[in-house]
Amino acid sequence: MGVSGSGKTTIGTMLADAIGCSFLEGDSLHSKQNIEKMSHGIPLNDSDRAPWLAAIHARLLEFLKRRESLVVACSALEQQYREVLADGVPITWVYLKGSEDLIRSRMKHRPKHFMKANMLASQFKALEEPDDAIVLDISLPSSAIVAQIVAQLRRPRATIQGLAETQDAHKRRAQR
Repeated sequence: MGVSGSGKTTIGTMLADAIGCSFLEGDSLHSKQNIEKMSHGIPLNDSDRAPWLAAIHARLLEFLKRRESLVVACSALEQQYREVLADGVPITWVYLKGSEDLIRSRMKHRPKHFMKANMLASQFKALEEPDDAIVLDISLPSSAIVAQIVAQLRRPRATIQGLAETQDAHKRRAQR
C-alpha cells in the first residue's frame, strides 16, 4: 500500500514471484468511470471507491477460501479502506513510504499511467499512515525492499506487530 508512484506494482510483482503466489494489480479493478475521473485530475470520493474496494475484497476472499496467498497492489490510503479490505481476511500490510519529491520524480517517468503527478498532493493529504504495517523506505533498490519484506514475512506475526508498535512509540517520543 502507498500513494501512487510509490512502487506498489513493481514491488508487488517481485514479491509475488519471490514467495511463489499470485499478484493482483488493484488498479485493474477500477471502473472505467474511476479511471476517467483520475485521468482528468479528479480525485475519487468514497462512493467511487466503494465498488472498487468491494471487488478487491472479493478477490481476497476467493484466495482465502482456496487457502492461497495473494499479493495485492492497492493504495489503501485510509484506515477505513484497509478495514474494508481486511474484513474477514488475514492481511499483512506493507507500506511503501517515500517523500513526495521522490515519488513525483518517479511519476514523471510513467506518462501512460492514468494517475498523473498533479494528483500526488491529494494522495499525501488523504494518506493515513498505518500503524500495523511493515514500513519500507522506497529510496532503497527494489530488490532490497523485497528482501526486507520476505524477511519480515518469515517472522511470527506478533513480531511484526511489535515492530509497528515500536516505530509508533519512537514517533510519539520524537513529538514530545
